[in-house]
Amino acid sequence: MNSRLVIQEHEAEVTAIRAQGAGGQNVNKVSSAIHLRFDVMASSLPEEVKERLMCLSDQRITQEGVVVIKSQEHRSQDMNRIEAFARLHDLVQSVAKPPKKRKPTKPTYASKLRRLDSKKKTSAIKSNRGRVL
Repeated sequence: MNSRLVIQEHEAEVTAIRAQGAGGQNVNKVSSAIHLRFDVMASSLPEEVKERLMCLSDQRITQEGVVVIKSQEHRSQDMNRIEAFARLHDLVQSVAKPPKKRKPTKPTYASKLRRLDSKKKTSAIKSNRGRVL
């Protein structure tokens, strides 16, 4: 599986919006924040990656399978666009590699003995609590 997946820019819907928060003279005039919407199921990503992305419990992914990312860190619209695509890329890369299969292990003989020994000690302590000397 190719761990370096490429997201085409035309697959994402990018909208410029006004940034929130305190600002200066330009805050009410300039739309510098970026609102990026990426439809996972309509994208050209491999099916396995789409499934793993949909299974993520990430608040940025809607029930319909649309990833919504808002970027307003920078004062420049271009920098916010780059930031939004970088975050989308990081999200997709996090699920690009399939998770490793868990190998079930057995406890060692020594660990079994230690566990039983500690249970015997605990039992002895509890059984001696009610006795009056």
